[in-house]
Amino acid sequence: MARDYRNLSLWFDQLPDDVRPRPALAGPVEVDVAIVGGGLTGLWTAYYLAEADPSLRIAVLEAEIAGFGASGRNGGWCSALYPVTSATLAAETGPEAATAQYRAMRDTVYEVAKVTEAEGIDADLAIGGTVVLARSDAQLARARAEVDEARKYGIDLDLLDAAGARQRLGATSVLGGTYTPHCAAVQPAKLVRGLAEVVERRGATVYEQTAARAIAPHAVRTDRGTVRARFVVRATEGYTPALRQARRDLAPVYSLIIATAPLPEHTWQEIGLRDRETFSDYRHLIIYGQRSADGRMVFGGRGAPYHLGSRVRASYDRVPRVFAALRRTLVELFPMLRDTPITHRWGGPLGIARDWHASVRFDAATGLAGAGGYVGDGVSTTNLAGRTLADLITGRPSELTRLPWVGHRSPRWEPEPLRWLGANAALRAMTWADASEQRHGRPSRTAAWVNGMIGR
Repeated sequence: MARDYRNLSLWFDQLPDDVRPRPALAGPVEVDVAIVGGGLTGLWTAYYLAEADPSLRIAVLEAEIAGFGASGRNGGWCSALYPVTSATLAAETGPEAATAQYRAMRDTVYEVAKVTEAEGIDADLAIGGTVVLARSDAQLARARAEVDEARKYGIDLDLLDAAGARQRLGATSVLGGTYTPHCAAVQPAKLVRGLAEVVERRGATVYEQTAARAIAPHAVRTDRGTVRARFVVRATEGYTPALRQARRDLAPVYSLIIATAPLPEHTWQEIGLRDRETFSDYRHLIIYGQRSADGRMVFGGRGAPYHLGSRVRASYDRVPRVFAALRRTLVELFPMLRDTPITHRWGGPLGIARDWHASVRFDAATGLAGAGGYVGDGVSTTNLAGRTLADLITGRPSELTRLPWVGHRSPRWEPEPLRWLGANAALRAMTWADASEQRHGRPSRTAAWVNGMIGR
């Protein structure tokens, strides 16, 4: 039975054309570069490889359709965020390397904007920055600490007082917040599907409905035949545990999203987001939102459980109690949305490394390469990964190949059931920490302990 891909997310439902799979691999083939995964990591890698060397034979292998995973279902933030803090990265690699990583992330936001314009990808992209609200004394303390840390590493982050924060986002109980200009709101399905078309125009082949069963040096075994290649790039993110040899490399953690019907302009005048800023707040259990190009409130967050054995199933994309909690939080932030219909509900897995690090890997001896572990910050980070992988594969020295995430090796996740117990205990602890801070106004020691355990 054919899958209705429009049901994957609001973003897929908004695509102007039919969403039909491209042809699958017809049998064994030999190429220069085989890329496993047709999301943004794989497609950006193919794009920059084709740009660097148009003679390369590049095959992108996708089990479903391009953008099926997080690339087509995320919250639409193209940000300069990196999963670990600048202080953590500096402690590991030195302050200069940490600063270089964050500058590269900042520049990547504008690289994505430049490519979408140059290639004619209409992704509803608007660089409006990000506002993060502080809605309790404990959250305000975290906002101030983050600004102090950002200044040490040259990161553009302004501290907002209550009036300044409310001017950008008219939520309830605002005490202050932070603002950075380095983020774009984007329609991710339009971005990833448009990028797939551009990659094909540049000479690469995108094989959809072609699932990789195993990756080895110079070969990918698929359900449609074996692809042999000088280089093999793993770009599977939340679906990585499906590959036996990588089962404990990344944990797939679900993030869920709701979207309202388009809101009238007078409602947006109350809410704000005039420049289509993306937004969040300083609670521990992450929330995120944006004002879509057609005037919807798109609002998501964590809270869905991790599933034993790193299982990924379509039924996990929709958890009614999490959707209900998201709606309650949305109305608590914006009471004027109490009677606004929710038209779309969706979700999907993202990839988290044991130490919360994103990384780029390349082994010249085996031809194996890859990137991932974006912890939900992948819309921009995938582009930086694609540019870096292209430089590594083509042997072109660059500033990108010297960034500290290149060659980083995260420890493997614990075996089950320890992984299941730890991940879900941390989820409950962060939920409890937020409730405690709301009641008492003091920073949660529990949250600090959990962050210490996961290396943040």
